[in-house]
Amino acid sequence: MSIESKLAALSIGDEPSLVEDVKKNGVEKSGLAANIHALAAKVESKTDDEALAGIALVKALAEGAPDAQAVTKICLAACLEQAGNKNKAVATAATEAALAICKNINPFALKSLLPAIFSKLPVEVKWPIREAALNCIASFGAVAPKQLGNALPEIVPEVTACMWDTKKQIKTASTAAMKEALDVIGNKDIEHMTDKILTAITKPKEVPEIMHAMAGVTFVQSVESPALAMVVPLLLRGLREKNTATKRQSAVIINNMSKLVDNPIAAAPFIPLLLPELEKNASSIADPEARGVTEKAVEQIQRLKGLAEKATSVVGDVSKLEAEFKKNLSADGATGGLEMCIQHASSIATTMMDLLFMEDVQWKKNITGTFTSYYDAAKAEDAIEKTRVVAEGMLEIPEEEDEEDDAEELCNCQFTLAYGTKILLHNTKMKLLRGKKYGLLGGNDSGKTTLMRSIANNQVEGFPDSNEVRTVFVEADIQGEQSHLSCIEYVFVDEKIQALGCTRDEVREMLAKVGFVPDGKAKPDHAVSTLSGGWRMKLALARAMLQKADILLMDEPTNHLDVINVAWVKKYLNSLTNVTAIIVSHDSGLLNDCCTNIIQIENLKLHQYKGNLDEFVKIKPSARAYFSFTESKLKFRFPQPGPIEGVKSKGKALMKMSNCTFTYPCNEKPTLFDISVQVSLSSRVACVGENGAGKSTMIKLLVGEIEPQTGDVWKHPNARIAYVAQHAFHHIESHLNKTPNEYIRWRYANNGEDKESLVKVTMQFSEEEEKLQKTPFEIQFTDEETGKISKVKKVVSELVGGRKTNKQKDYEYEVRYAGSTVDSGEYLNAKILKKMGWEKAMKAVDMKIAQRAGLYVRPLSAKNVEQHLEDVGLDKEFGTHYRMSALSGGQKVKVVLAAAMWNQPHILILDEPTNYLDRESLGALAGAIEVFDGGVVMITHNNEFCSKLCPETWVMDAGHLETKGDAEWMLKQDTKIEDQQQLTEVTDAAGNVTKLKGQKKKLSKKEEKAMIKKIKAKLKDGEALDSDEEEFAIEKDLI
Repeated sequence: MSIESKLAALSIGDEPSLVEDVKKNGVEKSGLAANIHALAAKVESKTDDEALAGIALVKALAEGAPDAQAVTKICLAACLEQAGNKNKAVATAATEAALAICKNINPFALKSLLPAIFSKLPVEVKWPIREAALNCIASFGAVAPKQLGNALPEIVPEVTACMWDTKKQIKTASTAAMKEALDVIGNKDIEHMTDKILTAITKPKEVPEIMHAMAGVTFVQSVESPALAMVVPLLLRGLREKNTATKRQSAVIINNMSKLVDNPIAAAPFIPLLLPELEKNASSIADPEARGVTEKAVEQIQRLKGLAEKATSVVGDVSKLEAEFKKNLSADGATGGLEMCIQHASSIATTMMDLLFMEDVQWKKNITGTFTSYYDAAKAEDAIEKTRVVAEGMLEIPEEEDEEDDAEELCNCQFTLAYGTKILLHNTKMKLLRGKKYGLLGGNDSGKTTLMRSIANNQVEGFPDSNEVRTVFVEADIQGEQSHLSCIEYVFVDEKIQALGCTRDEVREMLAKVGFVPDGKAKPDHAVSTLSGGWRMKLALARAMLQKADILLMDEPTNHLDVINVAWVKKYLNSLTNVTAIIVSHDSGLLNDCCTNIIQIENLKLHQYKGNLDEFVKIKPSARAYFSFTESKLKFRFPQPGPIEGVKSKGKALMKMSNCTFTYPCNEKPTLFDISVQVSLSSRVACVGENGAGKSTMIKLLVGEIEPQTGDVWKHPNARIAYVAQHAFHHIESHLNKTPNEYIRWRYANNGEDKESLVKVTMQFSEEEEKLQKTPFEIQFTDEETGKISKVKKVVSELVGGRKTNKQKDYEYEVRYAGSTVDSGEYLNAKILKKMGWEKAMKAVDMKIAQRAGLYVRPLSAKNVEQHLEDVGLDKEFGTHYRMSALSGGQKVKVVLAAAMWNQPHILILDEPTNYLDRESLGALAGAIEVFDGGVVMITHNNEFCSKLCPETWVMDAGHLETKGDAEWMLKQDTKIEDQQQLTEVTDAAGNVTKLKGQKKKLSKKEEKAMIKKIKAKLKDGEALDSDEEEFAIEKDLI
């Protein structure tokens, strides 16, 4: 009986014999090819029994006759249609048959099924049919992941439309299909954002936050069409947002990501989606700057569109391959089943070309079975091979150059690197050999640290897995949550140290090798928070040494290190003959003494040169700019500090330390001994000394972060101080989700008061102070009309914030009394308030007044802050539109510097300002310091930097300080000043306001006794005291 007759009388149970016939005789002799449309009609029958019989046969053929799939797949559309049958049995069977076709198709033929599936997705189609079609797409994730990824440009737009559907079942099925599709993206840089992409499609309100997350992604793989397919829905949402900032950010990402596309044809499907939205925004956005950014994106996409139209395709072309198969099979007039098979084979071959499966074995394995019904194996394989050779000629696969070198090759890869919206490296090669030391050069923001972090995180495409090549990133920054750990525990709890099974004894032994010993400057059992910057770097190096790395990734390894320890690092690196190192450093001596090769980042490529820095400079003289303080286009501009009330000379002291000794709580021996220094507007001071000598501790005392056990620390109440700590990032580590512009405006939002400085100084009252504040004290009042003197006891509840100067030029502070519901409007002398426990509160008032005084010059607007950030070298693209978490180390230092300088400080204190900045930025910083009218104190190991700027030097040696050089305040301290206001108060590190002894005549013992007798008599008679008498009475506890 012919198959035609069998199909006419088909019933459930007939499928096994028919499948066997097809397997034995093929699609042609069995008659399946000629009758496949009749089978499809049977599937679509309105008679349930006929439909079920047809559906059962289709499922059986899909599962049991793989060589017939070129024909069987014709029935996919019919099966999907029946998924909407009102008869549940028919609908279920049809859905299962459709899934059987999809799950058993040759993975490389996946694209050939998409037209049938997509035809069932429009909104007017019954929802059960649409649901079944979406489930078919989802099924590809398990059986054809690579091929599904290749088809994402076609799949994503179709599925995305379904995700907006109002029908719950369609939303669920489309979300599942999209998730399966995105899970096989093949780009590990962004596959972790799958959930965010899905959220962006269905929840537009989340788009701004997701765009920020997207901006922080580090791209290290070339962006191909599957990755674009994943990102485009998010970018489209961003372009359609009402928020201008989000529209702008989307345009920036589009502009930059499009530069990562190697093959313009890969972007072709997305250009019609993106270009209209970009053009719309370019003509409608009100903000000129954002509109300009969008116009750049339009230009880039139009350029890409032009390239796509002109480019010769390097991807598979179905029609060309179909013609080749017909030619090689002598089947130019093929029709019916043979034509179906040739089309099926061409679909398979096209996807194999797209995915670069070009080996002859692969082609024969995947295509030969399709032709067995029409040709013998030899003929089929010959035609397949001839077609494969032609296909290979269509592809442009460049051969890699092989360099000769005897050393073991650790890495030889080609990759792309971007950080958020900025492309850093594009399709560049990197080859690393064992034992070589590579100096990595490039300007700030060129991607040096990002490249090393990406290598350490196993994110560089083609870089060997960590199981093959162990990489260790060496950094000295210690996270806040670990600062309480001892040095040994800090190293021991590291995940990588734990994974290696190191013991505490091994950790202690390694720390001892780098100088952590019980009787040394850095003790292994003390908290890491007590370490200086230099010792923190040695701790990081010890941790790296324990990990026995194949490749050390070292970011500024000599930062914070003195000359002795820099020499130690050089010796250590040169001893590692079997370890490779990539070193980022602005220390030319290190790169000369240790490097065997130089890698330069230039024009989005890595360029490698043999030899050390000097050899490299001979070849590339322009690279000398990385290491010399020469005039450059980059200029920093600091805001000038402005006048201080009562200070008429630049040589007058604004900060003082007198006989200060300080001991850390965990130490028995003091860190600082009897330190006395002072700073004025004319100060240019370099503080130098070995690591651990106490430099940073002294600066912390000076700025009030800690207080001495003995001695006095004083700051002029009206002086504004900017302090950039050694570990500068601690200033911003709690605000990394803000842009630099947002951070500065947040920090100074309260009438110009600096939230950082208010947090810095301890303002908690002691029990003794609180007790004094609650004790009533007697105040005299004189009635202006009657002259009657009254006495009353009152309690101050708080200082309101006002401050004025009395006739004696002493400060008086506005107070509110206990029980009063309004400000009293009364002012009390600072000496009375000091006696009553209000010293720290007066300090807070002084600080706020001083900071507000710096605010009047310019409002705290986004535009002004943007310009201020540009004045310290941070482009507005990064200053206003990037979150700080996405900035490089050099950029973060600029943010911290700009934030400290916003309120126009009188004194700038820098602890290791040269860290993370390139030479161009250092030159700009030096230029800004030279013309700055305020005082500058800096701790630095960079002699070249400080020697040009600082005539005065503070030399710290084991806690003892020696001052050298031309101290401007000494030269100017005797200068005659007209109307010099006498300072009456000092403020120590704890916030205590203390009387500063002025030029008031000191009473003799005889005069003092007479004054006491006079005041006692007045008090007895109820007479009012004048201000001098009142002050004397307070000092002698007479009132």
